[in-house]
Amino acid sequence: MTNHYRKGLIELLGVLEFRSNNSAHRPVIDALDLVQRYAKAGNTTYYPLGEVAPEHRGTNGQWAELVHREDRRGQRRVVRMVYEVATLQALREQLRCKEVWVVGAGRWCNPDEDLPTDFEARRVEHYRELRKPLRAQEFIDQLRKEMTGALADLDQALPELDWVEIKERAAGAIKFTAPEAQEEPRNLRRIKAEVGRRWSAVPLIDMLKEAVLRTGCLKAVASVAGAGNLPEEVLAERLMLAIHAYGTNTGIRSVAGGAHGHTEEEIRYTRRRYLTLEAARQIAVEIANATFAARDSGLWGAGSTAVASDSTHFRSWDQNLFTEWHSRYGGRGVLVYWHVERGSVVVHSQALRASASEVAAMVEGAIRHGTTMSVEGNYVDSHGQSEIGFGITRLLNVDLLPRIKQINRVKLYRPVSGEPGAYPNLAAAMTRPIRWDVIDANYDQVIKYATAIRTGTASTEAILSRFTRAASHPAYQAMLEVGRAQKTVFVARYLRDRALAREIEEGLNVVEAWNRANAVIYYGKGGEISTNRREEVEMAALCLRILQASLVFVNTLMLQAVLAEPQWSSLARPGRPTWADPAVLGPRPPVRRGETRPRLPPSDRRRRPGWPGLSIRTTPARAVSRTAALTRPQRVLSDGQSTTLGGPDDGHRDRSWVRVRLAGPQGEPSSRPGG
Repeated sequence: MTNHYRKGLIELLGVLEFRSNNSAHRPVIDALDLVQRYAKAGNTTYYPLGEVAPEHRGTNGQWAELVHREDRRGQRRVVRMVYEVATLQALREQLRCKEVWVVGAGRWCNPDEDLPTDFEARRVEHYRELRKPLRAQEFIDQLRKEMTGALADLDQALPELDWVEIKERAAGAIKFTAPEAQEEPRNLRRIKAEVGRRWSAVPLIDMLKEAVLRTGCLKAVASVAGAGNLPEEVLAERLMLAIHAYGTNTGIRSVAGGAHGHTEEEIRYTRRRYLTLEAARQIAVEIANATFAARDSGLWGAGSTAVASDSTHFRSWDQNLFTEWHSRYGGRGVLVYWHVERGSVVVHSQALRASASEVAAMVEGAIRHGTTMSVEGNYVDSHGQSEIGFGITRLLNVDLLPRIKQINRVKLYRPVSGEPGAYPNLAAAMTRPIRWDVIDANYDQVIKYATAIRTGTASTEAILSRFTRAASHPAYQAMLEVGRAQKTVFVARYLRDRALAREIEEGLNVVEAWNRANAVIYYGKGGEISTNRREEVEMAALCLRILQASLVFVNTLMLQAVLAEPQWSSLARPGRPTWADPAVLGPRPPVRRGETRPRLPPSDRRRRPGWPGLSIRTTPARAVSRTAALTRPQRVLSDGQSTTLGGPDDGHRDRSWVRVRLAGPQGEPSSRPGG
């Protein structure tokens, strides 16, 4: 720590007031007082002999030998600079889990303020909303019964299961073979070829325009930002240009270079005045709801209640305060966390720091997505297998369905104590019993935290930040025990039920296909977020979500238009999809000049009131280029003529055409397991 940063940091600590609700963490606050008292003591190496330096977690362990040193006279002294560093590190850890908090802060406020203030007065109502019994013993009995049944079923079925083996081994007791890849549906290629023959490569801006006109989603802008004085058709065109500029990362200046009559200043004004974060979020929700409503239940089945969630890493500038280094992705940037239902409709998105809790993001999207979908299950990658994640989702009635990493080392907890001979086939993977007494003693407290997440009195990340391994909160221990019990139930189901393992793989394939599509759509500036403002980062993520939602909406209509015809409807077998995922993009040859593509399905095709002169139409002979043509959206004028909204076509060597690889509601897995 240089003298410059040290001086500024200590002055900052003098302005802030730190407190703790736990007396065990008082030594950290006392140590901060000591650091501030000797902040201007010059280059003294040690604290004075008569000064007592409070001992805390940061000064113990590996730091102990550095904090304490013998001086020239052989006396044991406290090294001032090392003590400051150890104290600041301890402060950082305690702030993260809110064992120490800051008076008057927002994110780092008193953790008691995160809890609902009316919990005691509305206790019965809150328990009813969470569908939890008022008595802790009833909750424990139900969970213990589920554990007993799941373990008994696995123990009984294990000898007949050829994909799982449990026995003592150095690498871990459980040996599990991943599900094999499913065969491609027989009629998939025929249906894809027919859709390609009819529509070929539709420009992305036309898909956005189609979604806007059919759903009326831009009404959300007026409801959030006000109608203003702009004519609706002008406002709609400028909003679509701004969404396209942010969602493709080409920028407003690039999009404004076309012959469409809208200047860069006009588009920027429309972005600032109308396209707020809340408006963009509402547009995405409206398109998602319209997709759900437009689906033919005979083709897509009943509405899905499960989503798949995962993050995408976007590179960003070092100067961006939101930028952090991510060890898993191996680079600097930010994360965007997606929730995508099995039919490829995105229902929620969040811009996160690289160090943010993905478990908190998963919970936040599952319970606060804002669409008409009812989320009851969440497929998640290996980051979601944490015990605290299982605990909080159990309380919030969301079935957590993760892909288990290193399943060979997973341990199964016992539902009761005193029965070492129970489940003999699982003995090698069994461990200690669940501590039901801890859950019983803190049941009301964990329900209070779950209520805070459900009602939104605090963010999920703020609540879960208390439940870290650095925390000693009793509710954390109770939540862990609930999570261990729920994880045992899930792992027992996962090992026994082959269909469940395949279902999770299929669900995760959908969100992974979504991530691959992001790289194609968000192609501008090499896919790097080139802004230092957090609001701009969030707007880019939301506009990318809008473009993807529009893509899936239009592809759904295309698929249904083909499969509605008798010669094609006979190919769709009930219970087995014959198409793939609407979110995945791939190459396709361009349409030859002079050829035409058929119009989209005529259902609900009409001019919107207040949108004079705008019709739904695509360019007959110009597909979209991956590197340049996405900046050439089409504007349909009142006389039916199409003009270019982007830059000129000359001079672009890349002619790699982008099209939509169509897909279906069940999210068929790729050619390899886990792909």
